[in-house]
Amino acid sequence: MADSGADLANRALPLSGFHGGSSTVRLEAAAPAERISLRARAEDVAALSSALGVDLPVRPKTSASANGRSALWLGPDEWLVIAEGNSGLMQAAKNSGALHSATEVSHRNTAILVSGPGAAAAINAGCPQDLSLRVFPVGACSRTVFGKVKIVLLRTAEDAFRVEVWRSFSDYAFGLLSEGAQDASP
Repeated sequence: MADSGADLANRALPLSGFHGGSSTVRLEAAAPAERISLRARAEDVAALSSALGVDLPVRPKTSASANGRSALWLGPDEWLVIAEGNSGLMQAAKNSGALHSATEVSHRNTAILVSGPGAAAAINAGCPQDLSLRVFPVGACSRTVFGKVKIVLLRTAEDAFRVEVWRSFSDYAFGLLSEGAQDASP
């Protein structure tokens, strides 16, 4: 568990120095982030949203961002909340006064940023998700599979995605994305 900003800032990133892609896809490791896995009842969403400074989305496949924080809907009572740096997500949830379960997962996850006109094609090399803008618009998110691993996928722009993956699978995911990026090139 990350107890201070120093812990998060000094954590050895599994993909530190990794970058790659192709002429149509850019791959890079995301900056360190704080993450919590949050579970709560519908009646506690408003209090948690207020305490966290970001509205917890209540519709499937949606996300919300505010104040350097993003909340990704993973299920009817489940969210992944991501914050730039160390912003005290656990303490904010604790101070909400709402009944909830929050687990600090910053140490478990890392993220790969995938961007460029071939980004969706690179991801689809290992993911069956329909990533067309009509079906998976900007702000859409889902827990899905990528090759042999589970990921949380967030579309951050028309041609950009954040791939949240367990750090123990990050080399595999980056390698598969790299192959997909090559295939996405003209």
